[in-house]
Amino acid sequence: MTTFVLVHGAWHGAWCWREIVPLLEAERHTVLTPDLPGHGDDDAPVSAMTLESYALRVQATLETAAEPVVLVGHSMGGMVVTQAAEYAPERVKRLVYLTAFLPGDGQSLVELADSFDGADNVQTNLVVDEGTGTCVVADGAAAWLFYGECTSESTAWALSLLRPEALAAFPTPVRVSDDGAGAIPRAYIECARDHAITHGLQRHMQRRLPCDPVVTIDTDHSPFLSRPRELADHLLALA
Repeated sequence: MTTFVLVHGAWHGAWCWREIVPLLEAERHTVLTPDLPGHGDDDAPVSAMTLESYALRVQATLETAAEPVVLVGHSMGGMVVTQAAEYAPERVKRLVYLTAFLPGDGQSLVELADSFDGADNVQTNLVVDEGTGTCVVADGAAAWLFYGECTSESTAWALSLLRPEALAAFPTPVRVSDDGAGAIPRAYIECARDHAITHGLQRHMQRRLPCDPVVTIDTDHSPFLSRPRELADHLLALA
């Protein structure tokens, strides 16, 4: 049996995995779904919402597992799991990037988002609050960017749970080495109808940092809601 650690992306929380956890547990796997600081049910202040604190939260989760894990990062979670794996490479047997940012050493989320022309639909729809150091996605844009293939009920539920994201995490580069996170096998699960991290950007990042295997789901940015059975099957295959 395998232990999965599932790491959510920006604005989201561990709640986003509600359809996936029972599907993996039904096959007798262990599933851990931490809330990053300031997300979901975690009430950390904005000052604690940094890439470093996110990675340390995931590292702490890895340390609680009884075995090396399959570490899955969605969206911004790709940055987080990469840095966490660098801190504890012996605790990770495979990294899985789920329509996620896929950074190399020294790369930030902002750099990756800007690295492929016409791929960034999120930054153009951000509403920034300089006073609090946070941002949200503009009203009306989040449904299209994140949940385009989801039911209206799932979309409304998810939108009600989104929380402001700290600006500090976006420009911070990851620091990884060939002997750390770079030595861990990488897989990528693409989402072909993603408007947040477009399919073109997903492929662009993979050309720079190849993954094996690469599988594709014909859906939006949130396959954990739009295609949970298909996503779970891919994760089970990677176990």
